[in-house]
Amino acid sequence: MIIRTTQRAVKRAAFTLMEMLVVVAILVVLAGAAIPIYMSYLDGARLDRAKLDIANLEKTLDNYAIKHGSFPQSWDQLLNPDPQSGMPPVLELQTTMDPWGQQYVLDPSQTHPIRHRPKVYSRGPGGNTPISTW
Repeated sequence: MIIRTTQRAVKRAAFTLMEMLVVVAILVVLAGAAIPIYMSYLDGARLDRAKLDIANLEKTLDNYAIKHGSFPQSWDQLLNPDPQSGMPPVLELQTTMDPWGQQYVLDPSQTHPIRHRPKVYSRGPGGNTPISTW
């Protein structure tokens, strides 16, 4: 017994090439629209992190000044063990690095008008946009 099937009776088992191309094109368009939004979100997150890091570093400077009677003149005083007391370093090197991979600047020549602490700032993305809390 031979069974014949017509073309109408055969069910489709796969997508056509044209359907696959349409789906891929839609995905590319969606990805193309989402990537710039995501990148701007990352830029904002880096800026927020830099501001928080600077605020934390300023608190560390205040604590150092309370303990030692004066503010440090460079990061080396916070990154190296205290030779007089033998205390371990106050900071680790990665805590002085901004989100763009540069070290935060500790500038003792510029002091806060009220708290008189040295200015801490980041050079920002590309090294030309200073970011500070004051």
